[in-house]
Amino acid sequence: MNHDLSSRSPLIQVRDLTKSYHVGPTTVSALRSISLQIWPGEFVAVVGPSGSGKSTLLNMLSGVDRMTAGDVLVDGRAVQRMPEAELARWRGENLGIVFQFFQMLPTMTLLNNVMLPMELANRYTRAERRTRAAQLLTRVGLEDQIHKLPGRVSGGQQQRAAIARALANDPPIILGDEPTGNLDSGSAQIVFDLFAELVAAGKTVVMVTQDEELAARMPRQIELSEGRVAHDQGAPAYA
Repeated sequence: MNHDLSSRSPLIQVRDLTKSYHVGPTTVSALRSISLQIWPGEFVAVVGPSGSGKSTLLNMLSGVDRMTAGDVLVDGRAVQRMPEAELARWRGENLGIVFQFFQMLPTMTLLNNVMLPMELANRYTRAERRTRAAQLLTRVGLEDQIHKLPGRVSGGQQQRAAIARALANDPPIILGDEPTGNLDSGSAQIVFDLFAELVAAGKTVVMVTQDEELAARMPRQIELSEGRVAHDQGAPAYA
């Protein structure tokens, strides 16, 4: 994927996206015919009250969950139409995902946690993986912590390590699902600054957040309400 923000082709296209769940005899609509576009190099906040569909939307973008109707295209590829094995490979190469609760493997050092996506994708030699993982951990300010287990570092440090892990295979897109939601304000600021640096380096970052102050500092805010786009502020002029 070689794009820049001046490109007139959106990187992510969501068309009439609907997701419904069946809870007993009741049908619950998490997303209701959403359409939106995200361009390369954008820094996008997805905001809205609890239950508005924010995390569901992220799960649709990543192919973690399957839609009820509609399409998600990333760089022209229909994500939801890929077979599971192909989707897993595609996700490993094109997406970095950062979660609220870090999801670091507790019995592996930070270094080995960051190496793992490279191993799963069969990228780089083992020596290159170690070198790259150490470089990424240094990039997020954890050069002195690389051999520690996740439980031996703070929550903010775990989240920075999770960002390093998300960057392991150099994906063009980073998805954050409440990545600052479990952090104190100082750690949240450090994580936000790391995302901003990634955007400045050419990555596309889509971040679900409940933090209105952080969201207001992002160039674009997509607000969801009851499974619909209620407001979309800051989209490129050519959108």
